[in-house]
Amino acid sequence: MSRISTVESELSNGQQKVSATEECIGPMRLTQEPIQVLLVFAKEDGQSDAFWWACDRAGFRCNIARTPESAVECFLDKSHEIVVIDGRHSQYFEAEAVCRLIRATKPSEHTVVLAIVPQTPLDQEEPSVRPLLCAGFSRRYVENISVSACYNELLQIEHGEVRCQFKLRACNSVFTALDHCQEAVEITSEDHVIQYVNPAFEHMMGYHKGELIGKELTELPKSDKNRADLLDTINTCIKKGKEWQGIYYARRKSGDSIQQHVKITPVIGQGGKIRHFVSIKRPHSDNNKQVHKINRDGDHSQSESHSLRHRDRRKESVDARSISSRGSDAPSLQNRRYSSVARIHSMTIEAPITKVINIINAAQESSPVSVADALDRVLEILRTTELYSPQLASKEDDPHTNDLVGGLMSDGLRRLSGNEYVFSKSTFPNMSQLAIPVTLNDIPPVIAEMLDDEDQWDFNILELEAATCKRPLTYLGLKIFSRFSVCEFLSCSEATLRCWLQVIEANYHASNSYHNSTHAADVLHATAYFLRKEKVKGSLDQLDEVAALIAATVHDVDHPGRTNSFLCNAGSELAILYNDTAVLESHHAALAFQLTVRDIKSNIFKNIDRTQFRTLRQAIIDMVLATEMTRHFEHVNKFANSINKPMAAIEEPSSNSEGSDSEGPASIRNSPENRLLIKRMMIKCADVANPCRPLELCIEWAGRISEEYFSQTDEEKREALPVVMPVFDRNTCSIPKSQISFIDYFITDMFDAWDAFASLPDLMEHLSENYKYWKGLDDMKCKSLRPPSPP
Repeated sequence: MSRISTVESELSNGQQKVSATEECIGPMRLTQEPIQVLLVFAKEDGQSDAFWWACDRAGFRCNIARTPESAVECFLDKSHEIVVIDGRHSQYFEAEAVCRLIRATKPSEHTVVLAIVPQTPLDQEEPSVRPLLCAGFSRRYVENISVSACYNELLQIEHGEVRCQFKLRACNSVFTALDHCQEAVEITSEDHVIQYVNPAFEHMMGYHKGELIGKELTELPKSDKNRADLLDTINTCIKKGKEWQGIYYARRKSGDSIQQHVKITPVIGQGGKIRHFVSIKRPHSDNNKQVHKINRDGDHSQSESHSLRHRDRRKESVDARSISSRGSDAPSLQNRRYSSVARIHSMTIEAPITKVINIINAAQESSPVSVADALDRVLEILRTTELYSPQLASKEDDPHTNDLVGGLMSDGLRRLSGNEYVFSKSTFPNMSQLAIPVTLNDIPPVIAEMLDDEDQWDFNILELEAATCKRPLTYLGLKIFSRFSVCEFLSCSEATLRCWLQVIEANYHASNSYHNSTHAADVLHATAYFLRKEKVKGSLDQLDEVAALIAATVHDVDHPGRTNSFLCNAGSELAILYNDTAVLESHHAALAFQLTVRDIKSNIFKNIDRTQFRTLRQAIIDMVLATEMTRHFEHVNKFANSINKPMAAIEEPSSNSEGSDSEGPASIRNSPENRLLIKRMMIKCADVANPCRPLELCIEWAGRISEEYFSQTDEEKREALPVVMPVFDRNTCSIPKSQISFIDYFITDMFDAWDAFASLPDLMEHLSENYKYWKGLDDMKCKSLRPPSPP
């Protein structure tokens, strides 16, 4: 007699192993009834029997249905956690259609649907699971009538998807409790986007939840009654996964400030990453005196950490912009210095790390409790593996920043679907076929007249490009190298220098819209401009100056107009040669010396002694490698902490006197280690100074870099390579958004720190105006370089 006498037959109590399961969500323990399983099989066979007995062994309650209609009816009655649908015999019913019917019901939201598929013959390719996924199936099971195999499959589903669904259903109870509790509760994502507020929070702050959900905390008005470093302290603590408690002033919708006792608890998700922040707030009883209650992980000192106050839409890069350089009322140089210092992580790591930790441990033994606690926090930071690199998480609502940062700051191969790499040797110009320079005649008068203004920041390099028929580097190089007496230092003739400049310029690709010799000339001009600044000039010797000018000249030689990620993805010879690490920068530096020494006519180093050459060579290589973006934050942080901070601390007592540039700051700047940091910062700023140029130049450079990225995206699509920066599609890209993201993420903090050192008010004024220009275009929903012409 058949074991199944009706369309759906529930196992008798004697056949069941009714073993309730327990789920634990934090401190909350939930008791569940035995899991319900629905088998949808048109015919009884060995496979249906195997799942039946597997359910019996696991202690699950089982029903079986033979038609789509009875399956839906039974499911609506029992709300099964697992549904197994036979997809082997399409003549009885379509498994995808049955799945869609079940998925159309409300209870199916928390149900795992399993498809039984036939075994694939060895000589046939395995079919895609995509149709099953599109129909609503959660998993598939290849036909196997072993009861043990079915039992193992059910156990995996129970311990995976089913338990997750139990937790999701339990959330309804948790949020019901939150809705009725008296304390104000606010839940944000890891990047401080508000995801939930309860009615008590709405009542306390005067907002409706619809005005808050989906907004970043930085978009809400802040009270000015908090002490200056409080937000720094809070952010430093919670970003480490530690709870913070204290008193905080918040601004209600009405504009009034309310003093609150706040507890902020990070919620750690899978993989140990912070996924949410839960803030519990209640009005503070003492409104006359602000008391800061900070736990062991708080900081009573002036925190240098990133703040929650301004975020500039960065991915987990939060800055404490107490004074903005974008305002029309530009702050003083001294204020800018302190502002830039406040934005940088406190990472003063120059000595071997073990020695530093030992020194701190020794200092703790004789320190007050508050100092010892602060040193504990310092030690915790020093023991992390990545001291300078921010954590960059993807952010769907800001794809421009995501793609730009990902494209510029990532090295190494990107995986394709199927976990295979694509290698192609013909995806960029052949770099072994180096161009031969043309003969250079005497400088024409019109070009010589242009070069008279090369010491001005507003110098128009694009006019020089046109006048020199796209050979601006040689002409500008001759003028700038002469001003800095490079030939005298190297003991070489001007003819040798001319030949060298021609060789280098000839090996820039004129076909590149951005990375060509005009860009190199632009970086050389900016470097020379920085070298003339008083503090820069007072910090470096002549060898440093010569190294900086040469590095700027060669820093992108033979650039193929493609990013490092592209070359790695394409399996290029260069990527293989340099192990996917700083591929282009390593190539630029190496090729520059190969081109220089291969012919005595262009060898500008032929007359200097070996020791001086080694020192100069090392300085040039270091500066070229510093232009690689993956170490951007490391270089900026080291500069701010080793240069800006000590100088600000020394100059503060004498900021109102004329003798602030004393031997103290000079000794800080002139140490070999710090001169290295200054040179790196200088070429980095020169390399990406386009947003600080006059508006017309800024617009032209923005168009050129965008065209180069568009071209790369086009080639990636043609060659079936991973698209490194998908937003740089020439048909959909918003150039203003890309510029805003680049300025926000890379430019502002770096140039604030450089300005605090070198004093560059003109550049900061251009940066502010250019940012406003791009914001204006973006506000108009304009995606092009310029606003649309009036009708």
